[in-house]
Amino acid sequence: MRELWVFGYGSLIWNPGIAVAETRPATLGGFRRRFCMWSIHHRGTEADPGLVLALEPAPGEICAGLAYRAADPDAALAALRERELISAAYREEEVTLQTPTCDLRALAYVIDTAHVQYAPDLSLAEQARIIAAARGGRGPNAEYLLNTAAALRQHGIADADMDRLVDMVVPPRRG
Repeated sequence: MRELWVFGYGSLIWNPGIAVAETRPATLGGFRRRFCMWSIHHRGTEADPGLVLALEPAPGEICAGLAYRAADPDAALAALRERELISAAYREEEVTLQTPTCDLRALAYVIDTAHVQYAPDLSLAEQARIIAAARGGRGPNAEYLLNTAAALRQHGIADADMDRLVDMVVPPRRG
């Protein structure tokens, strides 16, 4: 297989799950990172779904993340498909990322807006309530939020909605 780049914008930032040969900061135009996918496997259940991040089409917006070059493209593709396409709520798309040195063609996992797991109209308060309570096969939904927010900060990626959600789910301690 040819070279494989993958766009990390959520949990792939703190847990790529593949052997990475190179990492670059990257942005993707026309999309935003948002808790808009019901999680019925990893961070919730069918009876009590959680929420996970997805790339949601958003004309005029830009999503910042990381571009990963896979060390073993075939193994990476198999692992990513097993992880990300578990319920077909994501579509695997080839996108063009902007990096500080060049544009890259990469795979990205984008929400299928026609899929039943798409949650387009939840306010931040509703997202926070769901994330605070949900738990799935990979643990608490809040852990996913906190790990993602910490990884974004570690890489210097600003996300005001993510910061607000963290404050709503885990209010700061007083005194």
